[in-house]
Amino acid sequence: MAKRLKPGTDRDEAQSIARRAEALDALDGILPFDRRDRLALVLSDDDVATLRHLANQGLGENSLRALASDLFYIEAWCLAATGTVLPWPAPEPLLLKFVAHHLWDFSRRESDAAHGMPAEVASALAAQGVLRVTKKPHAPATVRRKLSSWSTLTRWRGLTGHFNAPGLNSAIKLAVRAAGRPRLRKSQRAVTADVLAAVLQACAGDSMTDCRDRALLLFAFASGGRRRSEVAALRLEQLVEEEPVPSDPQDTNGDTLPCLKIRLGRTKTTNADTDTAVFLIGRPVLAIKDWISRAELVEGPVFRAIDRWGNVQRRALTPQAVNLILKRRIAEAGLDPVEFSAHGLRSGYLTEAGRRGIPLLDAMQQSLHRSVSQASHYYNDAERKLGRAARLVV
Repeated sequence: MAKRLKPGTDRDEAQSIARRAEALDALDGILPFDRRDRLALVLSDDDVATLRHLANQGLGENSLRALASDLFYIEAWCLAATGTVLPWPAPEPLLLKFVAHHLWDFSRRESDAAHGMPAEVASALAAQGVLRVTKKPHAPATVRRKLSSWSTLTRWRGLTGHFNAPGLNSAIKLAVRAAGRPRLRKSQRAVTADVLAAVLQACAGDSMTDCRDRALLLFAFASGGRRRSEVAALRLEQLVEEEPVPSDPQDTNGDTLPCLKIRLGRTKTTNADTDTAVFLIGRPVLAIKDWISRAELVEGPVFRAIDRWGNVQRRALTPQAVNLILKRRIAEAGLDPVEFSAHGLRSGYLTEAGRRGIPLLDAMQQSLHRSVSQASHYYNDAERKLGRAARLVV
């Protein structure tokens, strides 16, 4: 596909764009190929070198994709907002401008058209396909993530930024308050045990797809609510069969249940060299073993694509496919797929743990949440709904 250069782009710049595109080819397994030319047009040589350095340092693929996406957006915004390329390190006034353009008071915008992101900046970003919603402020979490990526890339360049400046922190707090946009959960509803039972019933058939989806959903939930990226990346080499465990912990001489140890390696909150593991016991183990046996898997990805004829492919599912599988099964169970996403399995695990009175720290050992406050957010909601404090007048 021929590159479309901006008017006035000279031969040297065209060669630079081509060189950056070739350099991005080395990241083809991480960054989408169809975005290569767009990235090469906006990113600088130093930007591409930084991304390649991060990849060589072993940064997780999902983290690198997020950094590349945020860098692309920030570079495009700076060019549209200031008419110049992004300076490194960014001065504090530029950071404040970024906050002002993305977090603003919707009611004030109605009386002051200059408030928030200027229309010409929004139009330029929308034309590049990097800004979808132009008439609403960004979510505070999105702005914070982009600033965090900006800060990370600044540090990796060996520079000191102004991201901890008191003025910037104050501006963010005031802007968040003015925006009045509540933080929404990644999944409107949690996939609790009752929802999971309905979804599993929707894939209770005997097809290969049913077999895979049962194993996938049971694994994702019972392993502590694994992230969709971790589900998609699971490999047979990570599964370690353990001795059966008592079905009743108080009766060691009674019936036993099969047990699998899942070595997770690198996750969002753990490093690759950390021997982090969770355990599966009982029904999820049987479902995974049944899938592995029927699919005749001996190595590589556990959860794989299946073609229309029921043939299991060599390639692993993508994280997006994991999300779509859940949504499809949710719809088949008679529920609204708009209300659920793969993150609902993670929040649902902690919500269910709270309902059953499992201590929070015990649940966190399985979910591997690093933040107690984040984990307790789901956990406490379940406890509060079942408690007496909200039932003084019924």
